[in-house]
Amino acid sequence: MSPQNSKSGDPARSLALLWRTQEPASRRRGKPGLSIDRIVVAATELADSEGITALSMRRVAETLDVGTMSLYTYVPGKGELIDLMVDAAYADLDTTERSGTWRERLHRIAHANRDLYIRHPWMLQTVTTRLLGPNLIAKYDHELSAVDGLGLSEVEMDSTVSLVNGYVESTARQTVDSEWIARDSGMDDQQWWRTADPLLSALIDDSRYPTAARVGVAVGTTHQALYEPDHEFAFGLERVLDGVQVLVDARSSGADQP
Repeated sequence: MSPQNSKSGDPARSLALLWRTQEPASRRRGKPGLSIDRIVVAATELADSEGITALSMRRVAETLDVGTMSLYTYVPGKGELIDLMVDAAYADLDTTERSGTWRERLHRIAHANRDLYIRHPWMLQTVTTRLLGPNLIAKYDHELSAVDGLGLSEVEMDSTVSLVNGYVESTARQTVDSEWIARDSGMDDQQWWRTADPLLSALIDDSRYPTAARVGVAVGTTHQALYEPDHEFAFGLERVLDGVQVLVDARSSGADQP
């Protein structure tokens, strides 16, 4: 995927739109049936299919069959539109399911966030971390509830959620980048491996890199690829949760908090 990030909009304008605290003064001049929500849905569909770099107010207007200026009566610019898109995407997450152990809940939260990024890969190219919209707040509250009542301090609860979400975002980015490379090259990892394996075997002297050769062969034989996203995500997530387990056990045993 393109490394270019899309910037957030004006904070005051974005927050007003996210929380719907005020309607644009010129809204009544918009096309009947047009709304902020319709604009966000159209923009999201465009970004899902063509990427965030294809997003523009003009392209969204064409999709909705309206004039570009009509959109500006609802959303002041592309930055604010992206802020609305990100928060709307978070509404897809289930914030009502709170059954199971804390580990099961964090496991479910991690997979849900990863699935969200894969459905909307453009989210990995947005910079909206400071904009606390209603759906992001609901997401945050839900995720904190997974580790509430375990003896962690409020700061530790926040850091635990950030740790899991940071891991998910990082691995989702690798997965999306892998998919982008496959589309761009016309060759997925398994096809690349079948082509490259005999060439690498002829070029690389195993005696110079014995550990890399041994491990590389084992990985390639197991996955038929250099990188298997689902396996790497699942393996790493369990290790992250193992680390959280150490903290939870320490707090339950009465260990002093930092």
